[in-house]
Amino acid sequence: MIEVFKEAVNQFSSPVAIFTTGILLLALFVALPALMTSPLVAGAIGLLTVAFFIFGYFDPHFGEMVARPDNIPIVGLIFIFGFFTWYAMRKAVLNDALIAAGKPPKEKEESEEKVMVFPYLIYIEFVVALLYAAGLVFWSLLIKAPLEDPANPALSPNPSKAPWYFLGLQEMLVYFDPWLAGVLFPTIIIVGLCAIPYIDNDPKTSGYYCFRQRRWGITAFLGGFWLLWILLILMGTFLRGPNWNFFGPFEEWNLHKVVPLVNVNLSEYFYLKWLGIGLPKNWFLRELPGFTGLAAYFWVIPTLLEKTVFKKLQERMGTARYHILILLALLMLALPIKMYLRWAFNLKYLVAIPEFFFNI
Repeated sequence: MIEVFKEAVNQFSSPVAIFTTGILLLALFVALPALMTSPLVAGAIGLLTVAFFIFGYFDPHFGEMVARPDNIPIVGLIFIFGFFTWYAMRKAVLNDALIAAGKPPKEKEESEEKVMVFPYLIYIEFVVALLYAAGLVFWSLLIKAPLEDPANPALSPNPSKAPWYFLGLQEMLVYFDPWLAGVLFPTIIIVGLCAIPYIDNDPKTSGYYCFRQRRWGITAFLGGFWLLWILLILMGTFLRGPNWNFFGPFEEWNLHKVVPLVNVNLSEYFYLKWLGIGLPKNWFLRELPGFTGLAAYFWVIPTLLEKTVFKKLQERMGTARYHILILLALLMLALPIKMYLRWAFNLKYLVAIPEFFFNI
């Protein structure tokens, strides 16, 4: 029975299944926040996650991977970020209920009891800093530093993994060129997440937790943070093995595993497979289908949304801030869209111009 469960988990641990599950969980989280943040549901999810790691710890492969000194913080990251995401959304849900009942949010009531920053807040922060320092000393005594042998160009580790905070970028390199995966997308994701509170800066909702009044901004932030950053780090840490192949949590890493893939550009799909003719020699005509798709994605879609679904949002935010928000959202969505195109059609590039070393 245990082996059957492990095999089922390994079969489920494909990139398509994991990323789709992450999208569905996020959709449930923002569509039913009161249910998903209830102590009963959140507690059940937390207990199931703890039980899974305890169960997996006794598996030789999964236990060794989780117990590695450089992977232990990643396990803690799951629970710490998960708790604080739940805590913030829970306070937002409770405030939404108070506002719907005609009452002020909890923070407005607490703001009546004001205290000085010094010494009250400074004292608490100082004590917390001491506790963190003591915790780091205790941590360093228990767990060895994950230092490896000096770099040897004749002997590269397999898999060669970046530090945990760069594993998301390393995962992006599977789907995009380095200038996109290593520079543009990380910048857009980080700057975009930081800019959301300033773009959607409704002064009526400042100073307290809420969700119903800032649904789109919070949803975009959670999607960018959890799906495009944390989930990619977890996939790179626990599921990427030798030759950067995907392996299940309970699957032994086989150095000789080969995944046959034939990646094809959009221009090859369009001219060779669909039209049955050769590729044009002119690079612009060759990549015209890709340019057309990108133009529709970045110009037609925002215009349609502005006239339909996001009409009220555009009126509230104004034209400039609305288009900046939509542009950031479309750029962040481009990553999962490209990932699904690779998984479903082995699509390599939408636009491939090797003449200028430019690929999208």
